Amino acid sequence: MEWNEVCGIGQEPEGEDIRDFIGKAVPLWNKLQSYIEDTYHVPPKLSYSKCSAQPGWNVKYQKSGKSLCTLYPMEGFFIALIVIGTKEEAEVDAAMTLGHFTDVLYELYQRTSFSCGGRWLMIPVKDQEVLEDVKRLIAIRVKPKG
Repeated sequence: MEWNEVCGIGQEPEGEDIRDFIGKAVPLWNKLQSYIEDTYHVPPKLSYSKCSAQPGWNVKYQKSGKSLCTLYPMEGFFIALIVIGTKEEAEVDAAMTLGHFTDVLYELYQRTSFSCGGRWLMIPVKDQEVLEDVKRLIAIRVKPKG
C-alpha cells in the first residue's frame, strides 16, 4: 500500500502512524531525526505534497530558510530528499572522489542530473551506512555549529 493511501490529504499522520508504516526502518528514522534536531535545533514540519513523483505527507527540516532534507515514509524504509546545489556541488564531488560515500550514494549521484537549481537526490535509507551518507550530505549543505 502507498503512503498517500494510508494517510490522505485530510488525514494528517501522527508520529506513530509514520513509524508503523516504515516498520523496520524506525531505528534509522529516529537516529536521523535526533541528529537533525540535536545538531541544527530545528523541529520537523509535516507537509502534504501533491507531487506525482512522491505524493503524500512528508517531514521537512529547514534551517534559516534553507532546506536540510525532506523525509518520505515508505513501506519498510524511508527516502531522504537532499538537494545538492551549485554551492555544494564541488565539495560533494570531492568527497565522492575521495570515497567518503557508499557505492549506493555514489551511483545515485552519478545518475541524477543537475536541474532546477541542483541535484535532487532521493536517497532510499535502508541501512546505517546510507544513513551516514545522508548526515554527511546535510552537513555539507548546512555546516553544523560547534
